[in-house]
Amino acid sequence: MAIRSVDKEQRQAYFELLNRQLGATEAQIEIGGGQLGSQRQTDWLTLMGLSYDPRSDTMEISVENIDHWVTHPREIYVDDDIDGLRSIEIIDQDDNKQIIRLRQPLKLPH
Repeated sequence: MAIRSVDKEQRQAYFELLNRQLGATEAQIEIGGGQLGSQRQTDWLTLMGLSYDPRSDTMEISVENIDHWVTHPREIYVDDDIDGLRSIEIIDQDDNKQIIRLRQPLKLPH
């Protein structure tokens, strides 16, 4: 397991690369933090895409029939190792965490 930060300057390119590899990847989104506690946002659904727009400083997470937006993400962490990407954690400006867990590790080119 190797958790690393994705710098703001790298986010757009990183998620564009990730989207090219998605295929039929299933993911689950969990939101938690502060007064929210920990809540599962979705069951296992097909991950349609992840994108970061540097102009609006907004992250979009798209799964089947659901778009989840995170404005002004402060930090983004990815958990990836030799087996592939396992999860993504996005911390928003209010310290809430959006965790995207992948059912199977996603292989990304190096």
